[in-house]
Amino acid sequence: MTLTSMTALGDHRHAAIESGRHLPDEIAATINAQVQRGERQPGERLPSERELCELFGVSRSVVREALSQLKSDGIIETRRGSGAYVLERDQRQSFRMQDVAIEERDSLALVMELIVTVEVAATRLSAMRRTPEDLKMIRRALIGMEYEIANDRLGDEQDFAFHQAIVEATHNPHFIALSSHLEQGARRVIRQARTNTRSRHMDMIEAVQEEHEAIFNAIKAGDPDAAARAAENHLKNAAQRLDMYLKK
Repeated sequence: MTLTSMTALGDHRHAAIESGRHLPDEIAATINAQVQRGERQPGERLPSERELCELFGVSRSVVREALSQLKSDGIIETRRGSGAYVLERDQRQSFRMQDVAIEERDSLALVMELIVTVEVAATRLSAMRRTPEDLKMIRRALIGMEYEIANDRLGDEQDFAFHQAIVEATHNPHFIALSSHLEQGARRVIRQARTNTRSRHMDMIEAVQEEHEAIFNAIKAGDPDAAARAAENHLKNAAQRLDMYLKK
């Protein structure tokens, strides 16, 4: 990691915070811009998660979401036990899903339909393949959501971490890349819709958490059918809730 790169990241730290934009989006955009300008070369290792947390002054979950965005966009690859590296240009993914605006309800519905299909299949596989470490990561995100709810917060970052941990438990890199890319495509709109809803319906939030717990319990039990049913129920309910948010 060069001094120039360290300085550039540090300079963008306050810009990311002051811009008011979602921090993972801002961090991902900053690193992507460095790659496009040639400040980060193909094959170069990015700073560690801990270093990025310190440079941007954010939590590890924020950094992980930013890295997930970069990975889904084909800018970086992650190597187990080694870190994240900039991909060669000819390795970068050509598939890109167009951003969906909050007013494009029909397009958003189609994206959600695809997310349901992919994530239900991934949840089924995770129930069959999850390791003790996978269960630990899923449970950690679940507990994190419980904490956020108890403090009257939506827990968006923990929600993302929960679903990402489930997909990671498939141990299928193609599922991981596609699911991350699809979720990022709708996530900004979902976040905006939820933020625009001023009234907090505690009964709705509690129902969401119960759905998450049902998914976790089925994965923990190693029951792929129950896991798939729980995931489908949660995601279809999520689509209905999203429609409710958009009507506010």
